[in-house]
Amino acid sequence: MSDVFDKIRSDLTSHDIVLYMKGNEKFPMCGFSATVVQILKALGVNFKSIDVLQDLEIREGIKTFTNWPTIPQLYIQGEFIGGCDIVREMYQMGELQDLLTEKGILTSAAS
Repeated sequence: MSDVFDKIRSDLTSHDIVLYMKGNEKFPMCGFSATVVQILKALGVNFKSIDVLQDLEIREGIKTFTNWPTIPQLYIQGEFIGGCDIVREMYQMGELQDLLTEKGILTSAAS
């Protein structure tokens, strides 16, 4: 499992926003992943998507890494934010925009 965790840590430190999802940003393979992709695109932020359906070790490893049982999983600057319901609620309340602005990823003019 440590090799998988090393890969996850590498992805999280190499990109400001990482989304572990089913499918990819162009072709999500589940509605929950599609919702998070839509939110990130609506905010106009760049993100790295990782298709857990392509790698069983990553799919299981990411769940163990955060002790979170479901996909998608969103990370911002290495910090686990949550899954679809949490991300959607944060977006609707403006909290996701505030967090991205606070982290210097989103300018206040864009939110």
